[in-house]
Amino acid sequence: MDVKILVAAHKPYKMPSDKQLYLPIYVGKDLHSGNEIDGYIGDNTGDNISSKNGSFNELTAIYWAWKNLKADAIGLDHYRRYMSMTKKKDINTTLNRSQIDELFKNHDIILPKKRNYYIQSNYNHYIHAHHKEPLDMAAKIIQEKYPEYLGSFEKIMKKKSAHMFNMFLMKRAKFDEYCDWMFDILFELENKTDVTSYSKYEQRVYGFVSELLLDVWLDKNKFSYYEVNFVHMESQHWIKKGISFLTRILKKPEN
Repeated sequence: MDVKILVAAHKPYKMPSDKQLYLPIYVGKDLHSGNEIDGYIGDNTGDNISSKNGSFNELTAIYWAWKNLKADAIGLDHYRRYMSMTKKKDINTTLNRSQIDELFKNHDIILPKKRNYYIQSNYNHYIHAHHKEPLDMAAKIIQEKYPEYLGSFEKIMKKKSAHMFNMFLMKRAKFDEYCDWMFDILFELENKTDVTSYSKYEQRVYGFVSELLLDVWLDKNKFSYYEVNFVHMESQHWIKKGISFLTRILKKPEN
């Protein structure tokens, strides 16, 4: 099986040594004409949305792979975040071919473990961190275009954990099915959302919304998956994040 795991990056960074398995990709390459990074491909060849990286984040890499990459299974990691069978912060302990081959014997989808929010639902966590209107609009789009998914959307919004960061590894058939569904919703959301007044960070809205769509898709289709460890190669500054989290809760009302 030909397996490719893209590693989304926008700057030089140490990459896994297996260059047949891991494919570093320069996301938003179309926005940085003339900039090259040795060993990285760009997300701006063939059928691509590279120029949308400022609002679609790492999804520009996923879209590029969907439209241009010929492989039997496709996944995504980030240059600082990886899926691994261990918890070591070591670039050489990321998923390897033998581990993937073994997992694929019984599963079509491999995911990092869920992120738990404990005291907040996925919906409330989102609206305390971002503008709520795009997420509410996504619900309306799902109701209009994919009404059979609305129950799963509402269910996932009430949960207190989710598979985040748009990280996954899927066999081709599932990957194609997911991308077809997800991008159809996101492009419609883009047509109905005005982000001109948003901060540069908040303009990454379609990438943020997509993080919650994965579990909606999984729940509706009852797809089984296998969870592996999520490893962040750098310090996550939990104290700073905790203060920021509490500040957001105090500033924004519950819905």
